[in-house]
Parts: sequence; C-alpha cells; structure tokens
Amino acid sequence: MVVVKNHEKFQGVYNVSMEDGSIELATKNLSKGIAVYDEKLVRYDNNEYRLWNPYRSKLAAAIKKGLQDLPISLGSKVLYLGSATGTTVSHVSDIIEEKGIVYSVEFSSRVMREFLERCAKHRNNVIPILADARKPEEYLNILETVDVIYLDIAQPEQAKVLIENANLYLKKGGKCLFFIKAMSIDATAKPEDIFKKEEALLIQEGFEIIEEIRLEPYDKDHEMILCRMG
Repeated sequence: MVVVKNHEKFQGVYNVSMEDGSIELATKNLSKGIAVYDEKLVRYDNNEYRLWNPYRSKLAAAIKKGLQDLPISLGSKVLYLGSATGTTVSHVSDIIEEKGIVYSVEFSSRVMREFLERCAKHRNNVIPILADARKPEEYLNILETVDVIYLDIAQPEQAKVLIENANLYLKKGGKCLFFIKAMSIDATAKPEDIFKKEEALLIQEGFEIIEEIRLEPYDKDHEMILCRMG
C-alpha cells in the first residue's frame, strides 16, 4: 500500500512510502492528471502527487542530500534562471501553488517550445520568459521583486549572473538557490577549486553563505549553494 506523508522539514514536499519499501519525494500535483516528464502519479486521500526524481531534478537531489533550508514555500515569488523543459519548475509550481508565481527564464527557443508544451500551458503560476539570464535588464518590464532566485545555467560566469539578477530583482534578505555546474565553468580545473571561487565571489559581493551541498551521486561535479542577499 502506498502512503503519503508531509516531509519532516519542508511545506509542500511529501514523502511517499512505496509498495516496495522505498521512500520517494513528491509534490502535490497542481495540474491533476498531467505528468511533465513521465514521472509517476500517485493518488492518496483524494489528492494526486507527482514523484520527484532526484536524478532529474537538482533541487530534489539537494533535499535528498540533507538540505536544511528550503526558501520556496506556499505563495513564494521565484525567479528561475535556466528553466530548461520544466522538470524542476513544475515541482516549484506545485509547492508555491496558485498564490505564488515562478518567472521562468530560458535562452533556447527550441527548449522554450518544449517548456511551454510540457509545463507552462498547464500552470497559471508559471510565467515563461524567453531571454538571456546574462542580460537581466531584458525582462525588467515583466518582473517584480522576488523572494527567491533559483539559478541552474550552463554558462562560464554563473555567480556573476546570479549577482546581477539579484541586484535587480531579489528583495532585501532574499535567498538564492545556486546550482554550480563545474564543467560549464572550466572543464580543466578541479571542481572543488571552481566551487570555492564562485563562493568567494558571492561573499565579496555581500552574500551570506547558508549551506553548501555536493550533489553526487545524483549529479557529478555539481554543488548547490544556498545564500542570502544582504
């Protein structure tokens, strides 16, 4: 028998005890009957939940690796940089529900078309933005101040992109979930050195580092930094 319980730490996140004895993460489906990336849908107590695969979503991986503070909750306003086809965006959408909003920035028009079809057209709290996250002024006329910035992009200057977007859009004291892709910054350097360099840049710009989590075995040479803007 499948059993769904509230996650021990995070509002809007659930633990699903499967029939084989495993425990999977899930979110309550905001768009009932619709899967975004072929994830399994589970019905329990008249609700529908979407299993949240940590091998497909870095945020799920961070939670599985012991994340202590998830700044995204009911009603949050989120700027998501690097939305791709919407796997993690869709779970963020579930968590914040209709009271929240997730501004989803993607640079590739081809990927954006898939994002619109898979994710955005089914969810009223998702605002798709076709733009370059390295040029945050491009979406000044669309955005408001947000509570959280989520960054997951394959660019060389990832911390710089985060800082520039935060300076324009993040509320004072707001938090950032920063997923560093070491290979995208420098394929020849040690990942540990890249992580330290990106972190040092954040500190230099007045950000407070709250948590750091390596994402292995779910993602190789990736680290999540949770930080707060001063």
